[in-house]
Amino acid sequence: MVVENRPGASTNIAAELVAKAAPDGYTLLMGSSSQATNMTLFRTLPYDTLRDFSAVTQVGYGPQVLATHPALPVKSVKELLALARAKPGQLSYASAGNGSSQHLTGELFKQLNTVDIVHVPYKGGQPALVDVISGQIAYMFINTLEVLPHAKAGRLKVLAVASNKRSSVLPEIATFAESGAPKLVAETWWGLLAPAGTPKENIARLHSEITKGLATPEMKERITVLGAEPVGNSPEQFGVFIREEVQKWGDVVRRLGIKVD
Repeated sequence: MVVENRPGASTNIAAELVAKAAPDGYTLLMGSSSQATNMTLFRTLPYDTLRDFSAVTQVGYGPQVLATHPALPVKSVKELLALARAKPGQLSYASAGNGSSQHLTGELFKQLNTVDIVHVPYKGGQPALVDVISGQIAYMFINTLEVLPHAKAGRLKVLAVASNKRSSVLPEIATFAESGAPKLVAETWWGLLAPAGTPKENIARLHSEITKGLATPEMKERITVLGAEPVGNSPEQFGVFIREEVQKWGDVVRRLGIKVD
């Protein structure tokens, strides 16, 4: 297998290349959650996530977590919400920019809990993280891999993990549902996609070989070290999951009227 990096345009360059490739099973896309959010973030796309790809398997996912500055006087999501309701419009959260996963998760969190919290977009995740660590911004949503060193060093306080179950790298942190707040699931995911029209027998062979690899202890360990959780579901399950992701985040994007191009 040859890995060909095609960065740029929020993964759209790579996605277009695979969408237009021969449907023979030899050209695959390591797709991500961007393929779901881009469907509504961009006014025009050179591909359609639901029409132009055949799902093979979800490789893994990394849940986002809600992390605050340690000095913020809250110890739980419920306390953060109580503070936000006591001071409407006075708390703020940081993101890597308009339309980023951090922004969309932050807005979904506000919507589920009906709170008035100000979004502060940055030009990238690192500047946003720096201002949360310094205490200039109350909190942000961040992936598990990025939060780990700062949480261990006491520079950030993690309140909850946005997933259906606890993270294997942060097992002591409760999910939003376990925290007594409305369930919030916001995960960065990765999975293999083939061009639409790829023969089913090719998809089946790819799925069989890839999931065998994902099931090995070495691969599971490698994915966990990256702060993620391995999956390896069926093509049908992955296809349904992608459709649900497109719908969920599309609703958030349309409600906010976000456009990035």
